[in-house]
Amino acid sequence: MMDAKKYRVGYYPVSQEYNDWVNKDHIEKAPIWCSVDMRDGNQSLVIPMSLEEKLEYYKVLLQVGFKEIEVGFPAASETEYEFLRTLIDNNMIPEDVTVQVLTQCREHIIRKTFEACKGAPSAIVHFYNSVSVAQREQVFKKSKEEIKKIAVDGAKLVKQLASEYEGNFRFEYSPESFTGTEPEYALEVCNAVLDVLEPSETNNVIINLPVTVEMSLPHVYASQVEYICRNIKYREFVTISLHPHNDRGTGIADTELALLAGADRVEGTLFGNGERTGNVDIITLAMNMYSHGVDPKLDFSNMPYLVEEYEKCTRMHVYERAPYAGALVFAAFSGSHQDAIAKGMKYRVKNKLYEWTVPYIPIDPQDIGRTYDADVIRVNSQSGKGGIGYLLEHTYGYILPPKMCEKLSYMCKGVSDHAHKELKPEEILAIFKENFLNRECGIEITDYEFFRENDTMKITITFMKDGVETEIEAEGNGSLSAINNALKAYSGENYKLQVFTQHSMQEHACLSVAASYIGLEREDGTMFWGCGTDTDVLRANTKALFSAFCNMTEEESK
Repeated sequence: MMDAKKYRVGYYPVSQEYNDWVNKDHIEKAPIWCSVDMRDGNQSLVIPMSLEEKLEYYKVLLQVGFKEIEVGFPAASETEYEFLRTLIDNNMIPEDVTVQVLTQCREHIIRKTFEACKGAPSAIVHFYNSVSVAQREQVFKKSKEEIKKIAVDGAKLVKQLASEYEGNFRFEYSPESFTGTEPEYALEVCNAVLDVLEPSETNNVIINLPVTVEMSLPHVYASQVEYICRNIKYREFVTISLHPHNDRGTGIADTELALLAGADRVEGTLFGNGERTGNVDIITLAMNMYSHGVDPKLDFSNMPYLVEEYEKCTRMHVYERAPYAGALVFAAFSGSHQDAIAKGMKYRVKNKLYEWTVPYIPIDPQDIGRTYDADVIRVNSQSGKGGIGYLLEHTYGYILPPKMCEKLSYMCKGVSDHAHKELKPEEILAIFKENFLNRECGIEITDYEFFRENDTMKITITFMKDGVETEIEAEGNGSLSAINNALKAYSGENYKLQVFTQHSMQEHACLSVAASYIGLEREDGTMFWGCGTDTDVLRANTKALFSAFCNMTEEESK
């Protein structure tokens, strides 16, 4: 049975004077990014990555553009240790990339970590200890002074070993469970660590403020971060870093607001993989910035490839609705959404717009390796004429009149509803062809001849049905009108040629095909549609007329 009374506020807000971040409405530049996929993301997997998988994933992270990559907890397992040694011994760390390793503030673990890092061209030694009220009271059973001493002793040891071991080392300290810690105490511990490490122009130190467990609304964390930023010692030589988890589902908001509050750096993972509900998703963060016109300094131009590599190496699945990367995030099934998107795309082309303003689609899918036809407009029983028309036009080149497109959309929705499935573009094309394109109704034209008399087009035409030929004379205001009037006289049908449109289709580099669309209206207002295609415009018009006529007469015979 659920009982909310067992829960209380477990975090420690700061004074409202630390809310300058409220006055900022957007992130102005990309932070320093640090991928923790190889460590935090890896340790959360049911089956952690093998050495080969980690090497493959590491190369993906380099391709994306990460300059700082946490490669593991080398004292925790042989695979972690071996992976780091493989990178160092095989010169696999580019000159502009820094690897990061994690260690608890325990002497034997710190020493093992430096052994693993020996000879690293550039490495961040990230040490931590938990400082929260719950951890102090329940886990360590130590006072504030005793907990602070653990952090200070750790700082002294990493500083000492950095001078003894070959390699280029920087330092990072995390007061673990920062969000469950009194901010003034977290500041006290961080300042004590900094006094040992002595940050300077040539010795930048990272202070990481982890959302080890999300406990508060995002604005509370932002104010806590601002409090640290404004009161930390050596601020000009200290990089304030964030490491948010996603227990409340607001990891993105935590990070974005904390960046407004003055943080400089973000630790996270691709697709938000990590312990429990995961780390903050760097892809979403970076693409959010991108959608506001800020270069995130990471390359996500081939998102399908990243999804494929991530799923292969981690055995995890990218949720279909995951922002930007999910298979369905640009998909529009709703008829009204499809109509707005189709009109927005046409408006963009017509007005030669560079700026992206298409309704319902926050960024151009092509920027991240997606396509319009396969990813944006998707057809099922909820779809409408706008989306189906867009697919036919942009995938196959058919530009249907709106009412004809509406008729086709009902057919497609019926098929989708009955089969309980989404229709692919090729299935929509098949429905269109079967019901409207170049249909035959048992009547053939075996001969015809036109005569122009003033503004009137006259025709002598021979129809054949069931082997019997009949010659008809008719006239109209043009060739199509004359053929249509001859067909009406021959068949005895009463209707109006109400709609006629046509356009050219480029079938091959040097071959243009005409596409014609005709709507015939019966006395009761019912419309019947047909389409014809041919390299000859008149034949295309005639085929469209006969297709519509065929649909009309077939309806009568039912």
